[in-house]
Amino acid sequence: QVQLVESGGGLVQAGNSLTLSCVATGDITRITGMGWYRRVEGAQREVVAHIGYDEVPTYGNFVRGRFTLSKDNAKKAVYLRMNNLNPEDTGVYYCQMYIYQNFETGPAGMTFWGEGTQVTVSS
Repeated sequence: QVQLVESGGGLVQAGNSLTLSCVATGDITRITGMGWYRRVEGAQREVVAHIGYDEVPTYGNFVRGRFTLSKDNAKKAVYLRMNNLNPEDTGVYYCQMYIYQNFETGPAGMTFWGEGTQVTVSS
């Protein structure tokens, strides 16, 4: 069983920073994509940052240079450093990975999600 475990959310004042972490555990052959998504009040889940095969992170338009995605392949971990947070960033942040596992029929990949971590930014 694969699980994604997130940590690092919390309550901060506007202008401050947080770093989210996500570690994958379980029977994992390889990971080909990692990212962070969020759901803010009144909106659908949206991409915050993502990195795939090309190893080039992409970011949502609202990030505007404030966030940085990084990863540690050996630890099967992805991180999101968030600077200069504002109240509009308040929401639940989800880790996402595309993970391959070996089955009797051969390798197969699928998307896994973490349960989410709450980020609250006060004004």
